[in-house]
Amino acid sequence: MSTTDTLAPQPADPATTGGYLRRIDAAAPDQKWPLARRFMVEEPFPFFEELRRDRPVLALPNVTIVSRFADCALTLRRHQDFGVDLYKPKQGDYFMAQDDTADHWRDKSIMKSILDYEDLPAMRAFVGQKTKELLDGAGGQIDAPKALTRVVPVALVQKFFGFDTLDAKALTEWSYWNQQDAFHNQPFDDVTPERSALITRKREESIMQLALRLGAVVLKRGLMVRFGMGGQDSISRLLRLSHSHGLKFPIKKVILNAGGLLIGSVETTSHTSCNAIREILSRPDIAAQAHKLAVANDPAFDGYVWEALRFRPAFPYFFRVCHKATEFAGGTAGAATVAPGTTVMAITHSAMLDPANVSDPMRFDPTRSQADNFTLGYGLHECLGRAIGEVMLPELVKQVLARPGLTDGPMELESGSPEHYVLSWSK
Repeated sequence: MSTTDTLAPQPADPATTGGYLRRIDAAAPDQKWPLARRFMVEEPFPFFEELRRDRPVLALPNVTIVSRFADCALTLRRHQDFGVDLYKPKQGDYFMAQDDTADHWRDKSIMKSILDYEDLPAMRAFVGQKTKELLDGAGGQIDAPKALTRVVPVALVQKFFGFDTLDAKALTEWSYWNQQDAFHNQPFDDVTPERSALITRKREESIMQLALRLGAVVLKRGLMVRFGMGGQDSISRLLRLSHSHGLKFPIKKVILNAGGLLIGSVETTSHTSCNAIREILSRPDIAAQAHKLAVANDPAFDGYVWEALRFRPAFPYFFRVCHKATEFAGGTAGAATVAPGTTVMAITHSAMLDPANVSDPMRFDPTRSQADNFTLGYGLHECLGRAIGEVMLPELVKQVLARPGLTDGPMELESGSPEHYVLSWSK
């Protein structure tokens, strides 16, 4: 489903907006969640304010929405009580589709270790150089998702993760369809049966192709490692660990977890970087400040990216399935208990605007602490590549914002992801 993203909504005129809960209550049962979702996209700030104030726990026929920071954090923090059950059909045995299991404990620890923190400066330098090269060769205009924001993370995956022999276009497609199925093809999503079946089929085909191609890479790289010729890429590091037999990490795990590195890197980077650019450009004064810092290569620039994503996150919510009856908004007039089996939507976009936790939340403040920013996840399922994202995202955006006379066109979304977003600048 293709839509056009509007500029970041500002606080709405109370004469023409409001009464969101009244309209949802009056809607037919099968229209309540779609209506709430439309408000989240088109009028998020006044809608979230009304939710937090008047009904912090909004029970709908197929989902229950929580909107306060405290309740969103609780949902994502209590992994024993709120599980990632809905990811299992999409991701199988991958550890991120599990909660507190032996596989999750071991595999995530291993993957964070082989994503060597000492590599971050080199990764940032690579992202900066690659982005600059693409912009320099674009002639003053670029369609960001097609020619920049997917291309850069794919190049990083190829260079640092060990995917250098695999085709960039195929890597992009494999990441895209897996992300689509996991995040935009759930039972509560407004997807036609035909589109849903297409996404599932494409994801299954992508997994099969990725496994076959990665299997060949792992076989070749494994021989190199055994003869002392492997490099320092992620796949080579995983193979050394697997060959050591020091813990339970067979070749199947190498392939599965290496594939997860790709799937988690490309589409999310593209979406978040496009959103950050769009949010900054929608604020002329902020854009002027960010441009000066980008040109000066000032580290303070990074704060502009994370603050922009507080107002325009790629994922406005995270979903979990309730395993244990839990009270939300305790001690308030809106307190309510959620029953096991309920799909709970933690509206983290609202949480990042909650004045109970964020001082003066509608003020764009690039110096504020981002410790409670949900952009990179929260709790047990925080983004595996958080440290990499913290350098890759701001560096990519910085190179774009450094361009003189930067302007943007409409952002066209396809099933929730930016598909076309044209940026122009002075040569």
